Amino acid sequence: MIPFNKPFLIGNELKYIQESVYSGKISGNGNFTKRCQTFFESKYNIKKALLTTSCTDALEMCAMLLNIKSGDEVIVPSYTFVSTALAFMRQGAKIVFADSRRDHPGVNEDVIKALITAKTKAIVVVHYAGVACNMDKIMDLAEKNNLYVVEDAAQAIDSSYKGKPLGTIGHLGAFSFHETKNIICGEGGLLSINTEEFVDRAEILWEKGTNRSAFFKGEVNKYGWVDTGSSFLPSEIIAAFLYGQLEHLEMIQSKRKQIWDSYASQLKILADQNKLKLPSIPDFATNNAHMFYLVTKDQEERNELIAYLKKNKIHSVFHYLCLHESEYYSKIEAPKLLENAKKYDQCLLRLPFYYELKENEIEYITDSIKKFYQN
Repeated sequence: MIPFNKPFLIGNELKYIQESVYSGKISGNGNFTKRCQTFFESKYNIKKALLTTSCTDALEMCAMLLNIKSGDEVIVPSYTFVSTALAFMRQGAKIVFADSRRDHPGVNEDVIKALITAKTKAIVVVHYAGVACNMDKIMDLAEKNNLYVVEDAAQAIDSSYKGKPLGTIGHLGAFSFHETKNIICGEGGLLSINTEEFVDRAEILWEKGTNRSAFFKGEVNKYGWVDTGSSFLPSEIIAAFLYGQLEHLEMIQSKRKQIWDSYASQLKILADQNKLKLPSIPDFATNNAHMFYLVTKDQEERNELIAYLKKNKIHSVFHYLCLHESEYYSKIEAPKLLENAKKYDQCLLRLPFYYELKENEIEYITDSIKKFYQN
């Protein structure tokens, strides 16, 4: 079976884990945590980066930093992972779901304006597959309506919008290092703080509501409980693994782009014949090769293709199910029609994609898809 995903080692991950263990400090905010944070701050010009145990944690910190509370409304795309909405709902917000674009699963920027009310506090955008939303439109809307923008850049490391790194354009951003992402450490995330007003408080929330960071910087002579927060720090073991990957970011990205290009060139003939649709990359966006997906004619065809690939020992998957139609949210509000999001819910299929995927395996996968459509 060709798996959908496969974790990989590329460099010094195990060496650095051993170093962290023998250093005598494996709890959070040690040497490797600082190395990872410095990497992001220097490479992507982030004002302050904080490593977290997951992207979900980074999003929860965003909700806390924005003081989201009961009665606030937060605009979120429906076609996304549950964490994008859950982080803000847990703080009491009403989630207002937005549709996808017709040509891409990302949020339709043109529908956001009509969703803004006097209660709207923030717009959360998801850079699906690492492909940027139109951030000029979104930031302009936010500025005119005095709103915050949070970038869910879980899939978007090393991708950009008009030359600006994703996750650094909105007021706050969140990244993921889950084992299915470009850069991995099993579970892990990072909060990107792009506005000075949030820097000091973010460190307090990050350190369980204490001013511990300020204490270790010598800014206060003792530390205590001063705000809300949680234990958002990952251990040094996780940070050590992550840093071993970050050292080889360019190599990883180069290989993933080769895989993406192979899929695209070998499946282009089916797209030209209107058998299926391939990913669309707007002119303002780069492609970080996070995933390769295709869009089938309908749900029945997708189910048949999944079964056919499985029969041929290829593991493909679909995601997401629209959040506004979920079992949980349907009890809160009756689902409305979000036509484009529903199309991707029913028709989008992700193909195997990981660093060690071989060219002959890609050819086997694409040949299998071609045979499916020939039959």
